[in-house]
Amino acid sequence: MPPYTKGLHALADGVSAWLLPDGSWGWSNAGFIAGDGEGMLVDTLFDLALTREMLDGLEPLTRSAPIRHLVNTHANGDHCYGNQLVPPDTHIYAGPHFNEELHAFAPGVYAELTAAQTDPEVAAYLREAFGPFSHDGIQLRGATVTVENHLTVEVGGRRVDLLDLGPAHTAGDVIAWVPDSRVLFAGDLLFIQGTPVMWAGPAHSWSAACDRMIALEPETVVPGHGPVTDVSGIREVQDYLRFIGRYAAESHAAGQPWTEAAHRVDLGPFAALDGSERVVANLYSEYRHLEPSTPVMPLDQLVTEMAKWRTRSPAR
Repeated sequence: MPPYTKGLHALADGVSAWLLPDGSWGWSNAGFIAGDGEGMLVDTLFDLALTREMLDGLEPLTRSAPIRHLVNTHANGDHCYGNQLVPPDTHIYAGPHFNEELHAFAPGVYAELTAAQTDPEVAAYLREAFGPFSHDGIQLRGATVTVENHLTVEVGGRRVDLLDLGPAHTAGDVIAWVPDSRVLFAGDLLFIQGTPVMWAGPAHSWSAACDRMIALEPETVVPGHGPVTDVSGIREVQDYLRFIGRYAAESHAAGQPWTEAAHRVDLGPFAALDGSERVVANLYSEYRHLEPSTPVMPLDQLVTEMAKWRTRSPAR
């Protein structure tokens, strides 16, 4: 596997990853697939500067294989806020809920959330998480082609399979599979060395998505966040998801509200993963499926609750 260092890494003939350590909030990975005379970009990045840097880094590849296709694996900004920088005639592929989710959470909300925070510890957490990024000038650009279940795209004579495996991380999570090189771009269905965050769920649906990725028998897997991995990385994420599903079901059956379950959780071996506070969002999302009457919590409030868990909870 390539080293987990910033920038462009060749994975196979004509298939590359652009990695952004350390894989925490906003620091995401992307990919590029070169065909004969055209290429496919898998995701853009969290702001315009990062995306421009990536496009400049890809220039030796895009000279002979210009970007004609873009896959957005999902609608979180760290995978699509640079869309405006790809050529205007680019075909943009995404899942069926992408455009709706893209416009549900405006780029400026991160700065607004931090500025409005009166708790100094929570404000510090938000600055650490989102302060490195600038969302000035971002113009949201949605998908032009909807991926429903499965879509095969020919990229300069090269086959790329797009599969919609959501709901899981979000309502629609698309993966890009390059069968001739056995490389899989998994988007945020995979967080490697970090805690997955489940905005949609349920956990069993995400676990089923892991089974489908494993069934492809990939040799190289590019996660949305973290170092490049293989099937073992998919199984590690699946272990965490099964833990969340079991713990939420047991806590719900015991009559515990999700907030209490989040306060009491013993993460065991998963406590060492970066971003352990995401258990708050994961239990909230799982409870929403177990108990649909669970009050809806806006995303900005949920992020704040994760920050509070991180700053106010005992070491775990």
